[in-house]
Amino acid sequence: MSKEKILVVDDEDHIVELISYNLTNSGYKVITANNGIDAVRIAREEKPNLMLLDLMIPGLDGFDVCKSIRNDNETKDISVIMLTAKGEELDKILGLELGADDYITKPFSIRELLARIKAVLRRIKSVEGSEEVYKSNGILINFDRRDVFIFDKKIDLTLKEFELLEILVKNRGKILTRETLLDKIWGYEYVGETRTVDVHIRYLRKKVEEDDKNPKLIETIRGVGYRFNPNN
Repeated sequence: MSKEKILVVDDEDHIVELISYNLTNSGYKVITANNGIDAVRIAREEKPNLMLLDLMIPGLDGFDVCKSIRNDNETKDISVIMLTAKGEELDKILGLELGADDYITKPFSIRELLARIKAVLRRIKSVEGSEEVYKSNGILINFDRRDVFIFDKKIDLTLKEFELLEILVKNRGKILTRETLLDKIWGYEYVGETRTVDVHIRYLRKKVEEDDKNPKLIETIRGVGYRFNPNN
């Protein structure tokens, strides 16, 4: 069985060495880059399963790298965990809006980092292993291929956006709280970060409800959470 490949992007050599050592010992194949330009190039060439991406890197910063790989069909499905010394909420939100799957602030423990990596990779496998298809009112979702079509138009979603749509669809008609979505999608304790859900829901809506003819699929239940309702 081939090893899952992780691209570590950081310009601090001691951090790259520490992360690479622990990832290798955990069974991952590790490749590295110390600037944003190389990170984009290597991502296209190597197609890693996941990228650990520091924000403050030369060439292109982490935000620009994330934006670049998300806008490239060859790399858009690579999972991204951002690593940074910045902890401000606006930095987190911007990273998530650009398509990052997770965000961890330095200093962090290797145990926590490995847990975050396993959670993201486990979600990818779960999505890829599903064989269900949902079809209703012009909506077609193939959970196996992670394809979404609305009135025959393919909608490109990030991993997190697809996972949110998937859990809402599979629990259609039920109200899912923000806390439930955090727990099920992010896979670990994310206390006080329900804003993360709102950011991803907003971007998901822009994509699946962008045309006037498209049904309004996701209801906001004020003060509680969200519900999938294709009959709106």
